[in-house]
Amino acid sequence: MREKTIEQKFVRDVKAAGGIAPKFVSPGFDGMPDRLAILPGGRLAFVEVKMPGKKPRPLQLARHKLLRRLGFKVYVLDSEKQITRIISEMGGDAE
Repeated sequence: MREKTIEQKFVRDVKAAGGIAPKFVSPGFDGMPDRLAILPGGRLAFVEVKMPGKKPRPLQLARHKLLRRLGFKVYVLDSEKQITRIISEMGGDAE
């Protein structure tokens, strides 16, 4: 399965849960996660999308650690099976 396929399903499922999952671009600050997951009620998480079995690069892991230290949830998504769990953990209604 391709990373793009997982990412597209994630965007659709977040939308179905009443939220949005815009692409996150951070010029000049490499290693940031691919997507924001924004759900009703002010719930926000960062999501790094990977091909199945692929792991984040060291710089990405450092950014994840920084974001978590700032109090944000950060997920690494490499399987469609994880989407429901991520949305549920964020407090959304996953389909």
